[in-house]
Amino acid sequence: MKTLIALAAASFACTPALAKAPIVKAPIARTPTIGAPGMVSAADPRAVAAGVEILKAGGTATDAAIATMLALNVVEPQSSGIGGGSFWVSHAAKSGTVTTIDARETAPHAATPRWFYTADGTPLTHAEAVPGGRSVGVPGALRGMALAHRQSGRLPWARLFQPAIRLARDGFKVSPRFRNSAESFGGHLTPEADATFKVGADGILRNPAQAALLTRIAAHGPDSFYVGPQAQKLVTTVNTATRNPSQMTTGDLASYEAKPRDPVCVPYRSYRICGMGPPSSGGVTVLMILKQLERFDMGKLGKDSPVAWHLFAESSRLAYADRNLYVGDPDYVRVPIEGMLDPAYLASRSALISPDTTLAKVTAGTPPGAPARTPAPVSEVAGTTDLAVADRDGNVVEVTTTVEGPFGSGLVVDGTVLNNELTDFDIVPVDAGYLVANRVEGGKRPRSSMAPTIVYDASGKVRLALGAAGGSTIIAQIAKALIGVLDWNLSAEDAIRLGLVYAPGPVATLEAGTPAATLQPALAKLGERTQVAPLGLKANAIEWRGGRWVGAADPRSEGVAIGEDGRIARPQPMAPVANRPSE
Repeated sequence: MKTLIALAAASFACTPALAKAPIVKAPIARTPTIGAPGMVSAADPRAVAAGVEILKAGGTATDAAIATMLALNVVEPQSSGIGGGSFWVSHAAKSGTVTTIDARETAPHAATPRWFYTADGTPLTHAEAVPGGRSVGVPGALRGMALAHRQSGRLPWARLFQPAIRLARDGFKVSPRFRNSAESFGGHLTPEADATFKVGADGILRNPAQAALLTRIAAHGPDSFYVGPQAQKLVTTVNTATRNPSQMTTGDLASYEAKPRDPVCVPYRSYRICGMGPPSSGGVTVLMILKQLERFDMGKLGKDSPVAWHLFAESSRLAYADRNLYVGDPDYVRVPIEGMLDPAYLASRSALISPDTTLAKVTAGTPPGAPARTPAPVSEVAGTTDLAVADRDGNVVEVTTTVEGPFGSGLVVDGTVLNNELTDFDIVPVDAGYLVANRVEGGKRPRSSMAPTIVYDASGKVRLALGAAGGSTIIAQIAKALIGVLDWNLSAEDAIRLGLVYAPGPVATLEAGTPAATLQPALAKLGERTQVAPLGLKANAIEWRGGRWVGAADPRSEGVAIGEDGRIARPQPMAPVANRPSE
């Protein structure tokens, strides 16, 4: 394992056809993957090494995912950690079922729809709302880990913390991505947070306060974070913040629960794709994009076709419009998931797409069961991280986890960043006289674009597990990569590498520094309004190919994939793009 960690550190030197109820269990797996060496893919090699260490110690994919998340907490604090939240999508080899866990943050119960308003009744801008205590939601990541561990963990809880504790205690060399985040987005850090992430003259970052916190949680369990002195410390931090103090209580933390949710699964060509349901908008929106494209021969068009990318942009616009209008926390608003994935409804939306012209205007549709609401703006910023794990028993886990924007709220508790997840709510709760679905309410979970995804082939075998980071671009990243693998027969690595055409609205952004940018003249002839700009993308995947697990990591990041047998998949870096966002 010392060799593995050294190599890692050196890198910086659902069978039924879709009907009225698309929320179904995945097909029973008849996969020969049992006995194949496990695989971990994540955005930092030290975190990947932590997951592989746990696999080699006899841990399950869930155990390895937890260890990887905890290590990411240490080495990639700008993106994720136990001060944030997560969504889990897991495949159980023995039963062949897919399950999901919602560990999304919640608003304090004192929150009202005017949570982000000033005393004189003026709504804060998104940038004004991020720093300080009011943007902090009750963290859910640790409760999600605990629930997953109860369901399918094998090794003792405390064992999973050891790699992260070592990293925090002994220190680690910070990555270029960390430095870029600190320089570009660290202006809202409090003095305590700034001191916490100050890198030593030797280029090493040590976080003894975080090491002590993780040691306590390892020894005493997750309750030690949500009740008692640790909970009081977190509440005091957010309620006495210099900027935007909150009204969180220890009761908000003590009552938090990670929730099992029904996955959303639909067939796509000969495959079945399963993702996370609300409060994530990622799963349903990805599925809508794909289903609206299914009538087109994307395979024949190919990855270099401007028409293919035009179709992708049009389908994205239609899906994002529905996403913005209808998706919120299902415990608080009626989300018409069945209607949004209804075959007849998707066919009617697909019929709006033409290979020759661009829609002059895109509005949300009216799926069966839809309540009357009005659209709300996309407010997520690019952040987050993702990991994918398979073990030799054939279990697969895909987790997307986040503190929202880079370094979250700018607050830290015991060396750990606290999220700014509540700015994923729509700050203004009313639009055109209607309450928006994603308005702030006490105890509610904000809408997310995170879209951890598992794909099954026609025989029920896991073909691919995939996830991404980057705010609302996550949806487009996942849809693009799925088309790359399933339609264009690319490897997961090559599909992730593809440049992105990101079209959540009228203007499509073509990713700078990639072949996507060269499509601009051809897309203009099809009526597309485009701009070329850098996009903060980051994805990870594992796939079953050639009789073994193969890992993939985004060449835009420092991510790698490492097999239980020591195989390291390190992508060739992409050409640098000036001013590319950090996350």
